[in-house]
Amino acid sequence: MPFVFTPEAPVAVPVADSDFQFPVRRVYCVGRNYAAHAREMGFDPDREPPFFFCKPADAVVPVNYGETLELAYPAQTHNYHYEAELVAVIGKDGSDIAVENALDHVWGYAVGLDMTRRDLQMKMREMGRPWEIGKAFDRSAPLGPIHPASVVGHFEKAALWLDVDGATKQKSDVSHLIWSVAETVAYLSKFFRLEAGDVIFTGTPEGVGAVNPGETMVVGVERLGELSVKVVEATQ
Repeated sequence: MPFVFTPEAPVAVPVADSDFQFPVRRVYCVGRNYAAHAREMGFDPDREPPFFFCKPADAVVPVNYGETLELAYPAQTHNYHYEAELVAVIGKDGSDIAVENALDHVWGYAVGLDMTRRDLQMKMREMGRPWEIGKAFDRSAPLGPIHPASVVGHFEKAALWLDVDGATKQKSDVSHLIWSVAETVAYLSKFFRLEAGDVIFTGTPEGVGAVNPGETMVVGVERLGELSVKVVEATQ
């Protein structure tokens, strides 16, 4: 049966040191998963279980090592924020997954940026409305090559950082996650059936802030390398 129009190919992220591509199905993001970041956003990190929001798959922008992605400053914001994150990708389907089995479902890891229109997010939060216009906009999820867990292992601890024009803005360690990768996968799977191709942004540490046209972000996770992203003026 023919389509009304030709559908877009799935978003695909390169697998590090190979010719393979990882197709993206869904993008889940964990909110306030580092205690210091929760506090800087005005919340007590000890009072709630993990919560999630989503981005569309086509918000993902693959960034290869050695290149600098040019990312246009988005519309309708005056407070465009970076959030550096460890990203876990799912390679095995499952629902209601036990914590002790959760890492069996994680195929690999990548460095990611959860770019945020902070002023719009805060406005929606104050009004009790969903965050989509602050979080789920076009090209809001730059993502580096995916490293198989069979090669790099899993991440109980690893340095995570983000610099803007050479100045360090975020610096932490994955060990400071409130909810570990395994706990996050297990909890999320109670509400959604996870399937191969799902991508989970695991949260950002303290130090989030605004970035402006002309500035370059370098974000990295130990054992996964660094990404370079330059913000540029939007073109009409």
